[in-house]
Amino acid sequence: MSIKQLEKELNHLYPETVKWRRHLHEHPEPSFEEWNTRQFIAKKLKEFGYENIEVNVGGGGIVAYLRGAKYGPTIAFRADFDALRIEEETGLPFASKTPGVMHACGHDGHTATLLSVAKVLKEHEEELAGTVKFIFQHAEEVLPGGGKSMIDAGVLSDVDAVYGLHLRSPLEYGTVSYCAGYAMAAPDFFNIQIQGKGGHAAHPSSTVDAVVVASYVVNQLQSIISRKKDPNQSGVLTVSTLQAGDGAHNVIADKATIKGTVRTFDPNLRNLVEEKIKSMTEGICSAHDASCEVTYTRGYPALYNHIEETELISELFKENRKDMKVEEIPLRMGGEDFAYFLQEKPGSFFFVHSGNKDKGIVYPHHHPKFDFDERAMLVGGKCFMDIVNHYLIESTEVFEESQQAAGE
Repeated sequence: MSIKQLEKELNHLYPETVKWRRHLHEHPEPSFEEWNTRQFIAKKLKEFGYENIEVNVGGGGIVAYLRGAKYGPTIAFRADFDALRIEEETGLPFASKTPGVMHACGHDGHTATLLSVAKVLKEHEEELAGTVKFIFQHAEEVLPGGGKSMIDAGVLSDVDAVYGLHLRSPLEYGTVSYCAGYAMAAPDFFNIQIQGKGGHAAHPSSTVDAVVVASYVVNQLQSIISRKKDPNQSGVLTVSTLQAGDGAHNVIADKATIKGTVRTFDPNLRNLVEEKIKSMTEGICSAHDASCEVTYTRGYPALYNHIEETELISELFKENRKDMKVEEIPLRMGGEDFAYFLQEKPGSFFFVHSGNKDKGIVYPHHHPKFDFDERAMLVGGKCFMDIVNHYLIESTEVFEESQQAAGE
């Protein structure tokens, strides 16, 4: 068996991969509610011939094992399968049939891709030296995320390395990208409730104006990144919501709400920003005779791609994906709960670009018109096969050749 043979079989399977993706897209289910999706995945795995299938792992995940005939390492591939609470506006013939829910982040493509890899590899089980563990994860989009609960359930306890991919629209199809080290940020969220004292707009001295207090808070929070953060560190603090008053021209609001997000990589900076949001807000409110309640919610940890494993896949992709541009990209501020997997075991998370301007596939993730070039699923499947070929096929061949040479 060669990588070329695996590619050929994936090519042959591609029309069926597209059908799986479109079925999933047509029947999306939101995080922690993916009951029919889980049944679909388990059914397909059984049709492929998998018998060792674990369901409801960590609450809603699915795991299947492909154990080669020879001894070798255990590598894991992960795909997520939850959808978002967004009303679809793509107009696709296979658009969501579930009101208010759609696959707007490519998870339908991730799942179909991994199913295609599982089906092809099952036909070559006897030729593999080691084990491939297929991890289908629920609830990536909503905290606390399905990844953590699956890890807590021991999904990586027997794994040597773990890999995952993400389709990236609207970046144009034709590129596979990677990022060594920190690649995606820790996404945290804050909610600030300010309580002042309302009154008539003509008599501000008898009030505690929540709008004025909130304005001071918003302005000062920006100084955390500009003045408290080391310039060599990456970090973002965005105030996304400021609400106060009921629209009346002559009423001073007694309450204000501030919401926003923080994106960091360094754990120490993450701690600093959280502490400063609380202390600054409390200090400003106290100075203006207002009170406040600050809620800071930590999201997923920053995603760190292990250097050795990332260098490995970059070399494999450059060697085997000659029809693709393979490039390193800078870190990005989006969050991803695959970070939990990489905290537990070495591995890497890479990106397959899936936009297509000619087809109008230009909308970002989480947009009601989001879509992706389905050819990217085939590219992703071949990238997974490159990794399998390295760990469970080529390494064995090299070992056997060395043993034979030693015997001679």
